[in-house]
Amino acid sequence: MKFKIILIILLVNIHSISFTNEIINENKIHKNLRCLVCQGQSISDSNSDFAITLKMVVKDLVEQGKSEQEIYNFLSEKYGDWILYKPKLNKGNFLLWALPYIVLVSGGLIIVFLIRKRTEKS
Repeated sequence: MKFKIILIILLVNIHSISFTNEIINENKIHKNLRCLVCQGQSISDSNSDFAITLKMVVKDLVEQGKSEQEIYNFLSEKYGDWILYKPKLNKGNFLLWALPYIVLVSGGLIIVFLIRKRTEKS
């Protein structure tokens, strides 16, 4: 009898842990999706009809067993890469990803050249 009670308690806890993981995963996805109606808000922060609908779509996809990346790919195909706060690296947005590093290196080179020029004059 004690074994059955312990087994039931373990099964209930395992189910609640998997349910909690699904909720955490959904919230992570919600925070990475931009609301197309509200400027600058994720669907997690927005209460617009679009955000509510998108939350339901994400919930359905999670219940179907889709991975986080599959959900992002599905929504990117439907709404474009702009819906993602962390877009994928591809040919179309390579310059967007590389530009900060290019500016940093070129700024460093300019500073080095200016310092050398000043030390040569002294």
